[in-house]
Amino acid sequence: MGLCFPCPGESAPPSPNPEEKRAKLAEAAERRQKEAASRGILNVQSVEEKRKKKEKIEKQIATSGPPPEGGLRWTVS
Repeated sequence: MGLCFPCPGESAPPSPNPEEKRAKLAEAAERRQKEAASRGILNVQSVEEKRKKKEKIEKQIATSGPPPEGGLRWTVS
């Protein structure tokens, strides 16, 4: 089978609008990201809830300020 070229009397098929093409590509990328993020996870909602809860706790720790003096200190040797 060879390549198919348009007949001399026919015009080329219309190309999609650049804005439409960009929007479709963005939708496809978001869909692929969502599918990849949930791959292998049985309950996506529970994982999202756990992640949000963890972020909330980390934010509370960050905003509470430094621990009082006399607390434990970490050293790397």
